[in-house]
Amino acid sequence: MKNAIASLLAAVMAASLLGGCGGTASSTAQSSADADKASSAAGSETQLKGEISFWHSFTQGARMEAVQKAADEFMEENPGVKIKIETYSWGDFNTKWNAGLTTADLPDMSTAQGSGELIEMLNADVLTSLDDVADKIGRGRFSANALSDMSKKGSVYGLPYYSHAQVMWYRSDLLESAGLKLPRTWDEFYDAAVALTKDGQYGAAFSCSPNDLLSTRYLNYYVRSAGGSLLKDDLSADLTSKEAIDGIKFWLKVYRNCSPAETINYTVNDHATLFYQGKTAFDFNSGFMISGVQNNTPEIAKYVRCAALPRMKESDPVYSAEASHIPLVVWKSSKHPEICKAFIEYLYRKENYIDFIHSVPVGMLPSLNDIAADPAYLDNETLKEYSDCIDVIQTAVEEGHAIGFEHGPCAQAGFLSSQGVIEEMFQDIITNGTDVEAAAAAAEKRLNDIFDTMID
Repeated sequence: MKNAIASLLAAVMAASLLGGCGGTASSTAQSSADADKASSAAGSETQLKGEISFWHSFTQGARMEAVQKAADEFMEENPGVKIKIETYSWGDFNTKWNAGLTTADLPDMSTAQGSGELIEMLNADVLTSLDDVADKIGRGRFSANALSDMSKKGSVYGLPYYSHAQVMWYRSDLLESAGLKLPRTWDEFYDAAVALTKDGQYGAAFSCSPNDLLSTRYLNYYVRSAGGSLLKDDLSADLTSKEAIDGIKFWLKVYRNCSPAETINYTVNDHATLFYQGKTAFDFNSGFMISGVQNNTPEIAKYVRCAALPRMKESDPVYSAEASHIPLVVWKSSKHPEICKAFIEYLYRKENYIDFIHSVPVGMLPSLNDIAADPAYLDNETLKEYSDCIDVIQTAVEEGHAIGFEHGPCAQAGFLSSQGVIEEMFQDIITNGTDVEAAAAAAEKRLNDIFDTMID
């Protein structure tokens, strides 16, 4: 944890210097309070009036409750405002807003499933610039990489609400009882997962529901560790490279030898629940694993730890295959963008923001540098208990990108993980026995056809 705090403080000070605000720690520490005062002053200048809809994917209770609480309090402060909140799962959300492009059933503001989906929205030209909100909150408080991933032609179209990254989670008690060391390579991971698959316990799980992105995510881990990418330099899909074919075969091996058969139809939540309930020894996910285990099987929580993603060889450098910054966006179709922007500012007020981040500690890391180093945020028992895990996740956040963003922000990356093509490829191979190379070539063509059709 100390390392993470030190690096965060350094980043805050650097941002202060670059922004011309002075190089002292005291000026930086004041930034949050100053932004809150500015937000309050801005809200008192004009009387807000109107109704807005807010779509988000915070379907878990604590997060949903934190956002609703903030909305209720905002409406109390602004009695002329009504905020209607609707929640959707990841897959349903993407389907919902895409259908809304035709039906005109669109929100006033929403989240997005990371930078990839935001770029899809930008490709559809449906978002309003948030430059003015970013300036009011303070651009230097955000990660420069996160803002860059949410920008087009120099304008910011999304503000990161929280950050997280994918790492390898494991049960230390199961490894110890089996006399196994912590896997550092993919081969070691597979061998350990097979060894721990017995007596109703599974070593790992591999899931490929087309309504989610898990197969894409897992394949990306393997391909990135081998130095490859699911997109070529020209941004066309690449599922037929040696790295991709090897990765497909690897995850098929995991599915067949150490995963429950029913996971062929599992979504992210279904998949994660296996680990929450103590039924799998390994999983790949963000810090949300902690709250999931605490809520399901608290007796094993002390044995749950994480490590960097496996590499091809132990001597390979540690890498990050996927980091995400979940944005807040305002839609062009909104009749009340001023209310949306005022509410976003309200969500970033220090007390509101910490309340939200604390709703899933470790699962959501602050996207505001000064909050990440704030004693009020750090004073949390879960954060203290899992400080070692936070260090691992924070490193992955700082080094990683959204899937496909290793080539820079692009709509192809969003479609890569939102269309279920790779998931259906895996299902076809598993269910129908389709040849791996043939299935990969067909999926690659499907994706490239989508790119050609959907991207301007």
